[in-house]
Amino acid sequence: MPTAIHHIAIAVNDLEAALAFYRDALGLEVSERREVPEEGVEIAFLPAGEGEIELLRPLGPDSSVARFLEKRGEGLHHICLRVENITAAMERLRAAGATLLSEEPRVGADGTRYVFIHPKSAHGVLLELYER
Repeated sequence: MPTAIHHIAIAVNDLEAALAFYRDALGLEVSERREVPEEGVEIAFLPAGEGEIELLRPLGPDSSVARFLEKRGEGLHHICLRVENITAAMERLRAAGATLLSEEPRVGADGTRYVFIHPKSAHGVLLELYER
């Protein structure tokens, strides 16, 4: 199953303000920053040890991150776990009664396959599985 924490995602209203803390005050370096229109977010990745912090800013009011911010405010959005075989992980989770947010893995622009696990199945935490 999971081999490591890939990243911890934090939803923010203002990416520049968040970077002023995580990059400038805390001293983490930005390894990647880009817009992901299909997810409705702008992201910034900041490596921290073997994992990364991912800052998420909504591109518009209709994205899931915008709805999250409206409902809960800034903070932890999800935890992403790296897996070697996402198909096997999904089968195991379904067999255990977990609810996945898509039937098949989604594919990111870099070829990464990923799926989200509903928070109700993970004791209130949105989990993402990542297979690179």
